[in-house]
Amino acid sequence: MISIIKRPILTEKITALQDRRQYAFEVDLDANKIDIVRAVEKKFRVTVTNVRTLRVKGKSKTQLTRGGRFEGRTRTWKKALVTLKEGDKIDYLENV
Repeated sequence: MISIIKRPILTEKITALQDRRQYAFEVDLDANKIDIVRAVEKKFRVTVTNVRTLRVKGKSKTQLTRGGRFEGRTRTWKKALVTLKEGDKIDYLENV
């Protein structure tokens, strides 16, 4: 259960959503919504009311060098958008 939440996502858009008690996390690709709810509630001691998940597909990358052309891909990962109960709040720096 510890490895379900990999890291919080701290972007400008997600920071604006924190006023509505919504937080985003990068989670394990195999985690389902029930696992995510249990992990967030256990780690941050809050009550989760809703979870939305999406898979972020990796992008193709190409780099041209003197040695030739290198092609690769960034990794595919899963994002979870978690909504908390009224009055609950997550402080990332407190729960490191």
